[in-house]
Amino acid sequence: MKTYIVPVLSIIAGTLLSAVSFNMLLIPHELLSGGLSGVAILIGYVTEWNIGFIYFLGNLPLIVWGLIAIGRRFIVLSVISVILTSWFMQLIPVYPAANDPVLGSLFGGVLIGIGTGISLRAGGSTGGFDIVGSILTRRRDFPLGTFLFIVNALVILALGSMKNNWDLALYSMLSIFLTSKLVDSIHIRHVKVTAFIVTRKEQELIDQLVQRPRGVTVVRTEGAFTRTPQALLMTVTTRYELAELKSLIHKTDPKAFVNIVETAAIWGEFHRSK
Repeated sequence: MKTYIVPVLSIIAGTLLSAVSFNMLLIPHELLSGGLSGVAILIGYVTEWNIGFIYFLGNLPLIVWGLIAIGRRFIVLSVISVILTSWFMQLIPVYPAANDPVLGSLFGGVLIGIGTGISLRAGGSTGGFDIVGSILTRRRDFPLGTFLFIVNALVILALGSMKNNWDLALYSMLSIFLTSKLVDSIHIRHVKVTAFIVTRKEQELIDQLVQRPRGVTVVRTEGAFTRTPQALLMTVTTRYELAELKSLIHKTDPKAFVNIVETAAIWGEFHRSK
């Protein structure tokens, strides 16, 4: 339970920020966020149904898929995030905290970006397409960034056409852009990252790492000053698994030196051979 206390508290803070942004900055001005939440908000504008409820229903099949396909810490924390976001959206009134839609889009994007970044750093997500990304990137090099760009573009085009107000679409684009930049700053930009781990507990770490769906490469090294034999372990993972990897390394070898490098592209087999 101790390993979940801090992440859950972080998830609570992140979901609260997102819910405030939805109900007090974006929705009052008929603006959109990115991803599945933007789809839920757009459906809410069209149907006048409860947006928090639509958001939860939209995430429900993804949650079930994630629990079946992965069933690990990331999905559990993401489920908590989705439930809390939907709940907070019922508690927080839909009231404009800013009368200017430009201010709404600016601060709405910032708050969602901070909330999403906090959730990702805690080892979870805000649900939606992050769950899809976590599942698909476990087995193949799925172009998640391109997919999200297309979805967001279609949703924004739908908003502009439906409302016949392209200012709202442009404000929404500004909000989504700021959200992505804040997530980049707080967590990490690329979906895939490479971890270089220098350790003297080679076998203990290998025994833990090979249980994950990623391959591990071992390079024999030695310290430049001490001349002590050690190992450099290299593994490519996704940003959704980064918090889990960090926890695993810290528990196995707290003195390990770890360098995380953003990975623009990979070739070859991404997941561990069975």
